[in-house]
Amino acid sequence: MIPFSVLDLSPIVEGGDARRAFDETLALAQAADRLGYQRFWLAEHHNMPGIAATATAIVIGHVAAGTERIRVGSGGVMLPNHAPLVVAEQFGTLETLYPGRIDLGLGRAPGTDGATARALRRYFEGADHFPRDVVELIQWFEPAAENQPVRAVPGAGLRVPIWLLGSSLFSAQLAGQLGLPYAFASHFAPELLLEALALYRRNFTPSDRLAAPHAMAVLNVFAAETDDEGVRLATSMQQSFARLSTGKPGRLPPPVDDIAAVLTPQQIESARSRLTYSAVGGPETVKKQLSDFIALTQVDELMITGMMFDKAARIRSLEIVAEARERLAA
Repeated sequence: MIPFSVLDLSPIVEGGDARRAFDETLALAQAADRLGYQRFWLAEHHNMPGIAATATAIVIGHVAAGTERIRVGSGGVMLPNHAPLVVAEQFGTLETLYPGRIDLGLGRAPGTDGATARALRRYFEGADHFPRDVVELIQWFEPAAENQPVRAVPGAGLRVPIWLLGSSLFSAQLAGQLGLPYAFASHFAPELLLEALALYRRNFTPSDRLAAPHAMAVLNVFAAETDDEGVRLATSMQQSFARLSTGKPGRLPPPVDDIAAVLTPQQIESARSRLTYSAVGGPETVKKQLSDFIALTQVDELMITGMMFDKAARIRSLEIVAEARERLAA
């Protein structure tokens, strides 16, 4: 059975704050570590009241310090927001502190709205130079030449594993051309999943970092003791997507018994289309949905995510998925 990993956004729930979000992220990562998950990734977002992982590298350090085995990384750092040298120094520092446990996933989007992207200064210039910046970042992790005037300290020679992330075809093609592992954001952008994976595999060129294609896709999972409870847990994320689509993102709301009581039919359908690739329900239902998604995509790794209001429910969902993975492996 392929490895399973976890993507977390450090959600800020209604009635909570960023400190609680970071505490719950660490608790989730410790559970994933205990349950044998391969990676625990955090994503860069800005100006979103319901997501705390803005300073992604710092939160990665917080999680890595509180776990023992699991790889910790970015899913991802939005490279056009940053100078490649700064990213190399940050992740070189992380790799130095937690050797062999750090991943660097890179995205091309700003991770925010247009006004905030302008406040970040670099995005609108950097997005067009994404391929160049990826190559530059890779070079900062190579051993420094004897007379090299600028080097990443720490960073040079550490060769931190780099992934390209995407929700379109652009990064799929680039990852193939550069010979890098690739992860597709099918948890919120399902439309191009299969086409992107096919393009990546078709265009893959072996590199000194990767000999053969290595693809991962992200699946929403809301696993509980019963199908009805799984459906109920998913209503928090449905509400969150509905608010985001109206331009009014907020903190993650609690689940509701009847989603039709709080969202319009149009909002429900919009959220459902965004959450096309999801595993929702009790243990048997989720196991089948996991198996179906792996068979459909033929991915080399599966990453799960799920914006749930209650910490205990999030951890229990991880436990149910880990149990399902063991049964699928058997």
